[in-house]
Amino acid sequence: MAKKLKEILVDNSNNLVHMWLEEVAEKQKEVTNSSISQDLFENTNREFVNIIFGSVEKESLTSDLDRFTERVINLGWPLSYLTDGLQLFKRVAIEFLIEHEELEVSVPEVLRNVDELVNPVINQLVNEYSGSWENTVSLQRVALQELSAPLIPVMENITVMPLIGTIDTERAKFIMENLLDGVIKHHAEVVLIDITGVPVVDTMVAHHIIQAAEAVRLVGSTCILVGIRPEIAQTIVNLGIDLSKFPTKSSLRKGFTAALEMTNQMIVQTNSEEQTIEELIDSLDRSEQS
Repeated sequence: MAKKLKEILVDNSNNLVHMWLEEVAEKQKEVTNSSISQDLFENTNREFVNIIFGSVEKESLTSDLDRFTERVINLGWPLSYLTDGLQLFKRVAIEFLIEHEELEVSVPEVLRNVDELVNPVINQLVNEYSGSWENTVSLQRVALQELSAPLIPVMENITVMPLIGTIDTERAKFIMENLLDGVIKHHAEVVLIDITGVPVVDTMVAHHIIQAAEAVRLVGSTCILVGIRPEIAQTIVNLGIDLSKFPTKSSLRKGFTAALEMTNQMIVQTNSEEQTIEELIDSLDRSEQS
């Protein structure tokens, strides 16, 4: 009987596709945003329903399911687009089979057979979506971590690590690793840790910063904590946090000046009298006139 039901569905695929497309078109606003073109939505729906029929007809899960799921994720569409679409397909298929004149079978049996055909597809799509989404989130997390604690070499033996946002235990661990790796890689003698963009410095944050500075000291370099705003300084004093083990400056500019002194470097400003373009044109005009 299951084979007979499948043959009816496949033979009437055009009618079922038309019915399904009408049903799923009403769901467009729920699963996509207004920036998605109508053509893209319709083409994706047709590809989706063709994949469903292909899986039902072959009774096996194909790589097309995986590729389509990845495409849905790249479009930024939610999992509900897949699950709702498959549930609509089940409903359309059940209603069509029940109303089919040549089919003499009970409604419970129709429901059971359609479930057996469609449920494996649902499970595969959901599992693939979840796995692909977790992988995407994992890659984004790694990228954000790399951006959250950059170590920037600004001059010979001097590097800067600007920190922005809150610092939790996981991020503090990454800051420590990136800081030590960068100090060795860039042969830094002085590292400026800029906390201008850190909104709150509490006991935990200060503890992480102190640990990072101590680790840098153990590898032969010096940390300067810069960007200490007045309210941050007051908080540090009220909490009794001891930052006396390494230099602190109120701004990155002052910290950079101190780093230059510590590395026996200086910036010399030269006042060369270079002619501007206008001056050169004027001189050429005068020379031509003479």
